[in-house]
Amino acid sequence: MKVTVNDIEEYLIDVKTAVNADRYRIELNEKRQDNRDLFAEYVISEKKQKEILLSLTAKDFSKIVPNEHKGYEHEMLYVFGKSIKLLRRFSSGEKPVSLYIKFNKTESQYVIVISFHEQKYPLHYPFK
Repeated sequence: MKVTVNDIEEYLIDVKTAVNADRYRIELNEKRQDNRDLFAEYVISEKKQKEILLSLTAKDFSKIVPNEHKGYEHEMLYVFGKSIKLLRRFSSGEKPVSLYIKFNKTESQYVIVISFHEQKYPLHYPFK
């Protein structure tokens, strides 16, 4: 799938509109242990979560992948990476963290953040 900077910027407008309206959630169920680990290791308030999502730009975009979960194969998931400083929960100070953020914007303009955790491998950024 060929994607342009403009495509990603337009997609992000819809995503940010949903986030600003609190029409999003970060998955923290038992299948999302990496997400849960991030929140266990760092202090990330709802305000901080929102700030991170609203700060995403086309330069943070990495790729689009199909949803592999049964029944959701028609959905396309957008992957972004963002380097930020996060406050450590159990030791002093902030630490630079490279986040892996993968989400889906539903037809009803609701954003489901499937992945929100530390990167396990370097991402490729086609628009940087």
